[in-house]
Amino acid sequence: MSTIIDGKRIAAGIKTDLAERVSRLKARGIQPGLGTLLVGSDPGSMKYVAGKHADCQEVGITSVKKELPADASFDDIAAAVRELNEDPACTGFIVQLPLPKGINENAIIDMIDPAKDADGMHPYNLGELVLHVRGDISTPLPCTPRGVLELLDAYDIDLNGKEVCVLGRGITIGRTIGLMLTRNAVNATVTLCHTGTRDAADHMRRADVIVAAMGSAGFVTPDKIKDGAVLVDVGVSRVYDEEAGRYRIKGDVDKACYDKASAYTPNPGGVGPMTRAMLLANVVEMAERHA
Repeated sequence: MSTIIDGKRIAAGIKTDLAERVSRLKARGIQPGLGTLLVGSDPGSMKYVAGKHADCQEVGITSVKKELPADASFDDIAAAVRELNEDPACTGFIVQLPLPKGINENAIIDMIDPAKDADGMHPYNLGELVLHVRGDISTPLPCTPRGVLELLDAYDIDLNGKEVCVLGRGITIGRTIGLMLTRNAVNATVTLCHTGTRDAADHMRRADVIVAAMGSAGFVTPDKIKDGAVLVDVGVSRVYDEEAGRYRIKGDVDKACYDKASAYTPNPGGVGPMTRAMLLANVVEMAERHA
């Protein structure tokens, strides 16, 4: 029988641990704080940011919110980033993406103080991840890749020497998880497949673990995986359900694969809760480093 990798359960345990660490910091006069910069009123982004602050309240982290209108200029956004960089109440922060059309997102991200980069996606921190293949890393790690590794570790899924096929080359997960999987501490062998890969299915059939992050609903089907593979579904697609008469969120892994896999992350309820928990972990760790 396949093992369901329950991200909600593991994330809840991580939050409990973080709440205890926050309490210890507060006893020393240190208050961790998560800042968010939201530009515009996109419903999805607003919901996502609200969820982050609800998580903060759950573990005792202070919320520092900045909101700008959709017509905010580059200079307006840059000024808000500088304010968060300088705000002592904010130990780490994120700029909610996407930014309005016409705003250079990379230039804005570059302005974030790397020591306050709660997403772990600043070029400096990604560079540290590239350079420090051996030993510990003392800079923030990308939340979703970190969440995937923490989740697999919680279920004692050993990646040492395993063949891992990553589907998708986006910066949030596809490219960055390869950096983490190939570190000495993990020691996996990674194949990164993307739209230019000639026969992705061939690579998938050889893989011990598949990390699907393409945003292509149901792309991973039973004929493309080997018996006993571990399936990590990070994909998110909005698919119209004609019977229900509404859109539903679907992952990259067809549910028909579950019986053939040794373990799998449900979607939703798998990687998503871990991403949010890792954001909190980054903020708490930032506060601990400067304690």
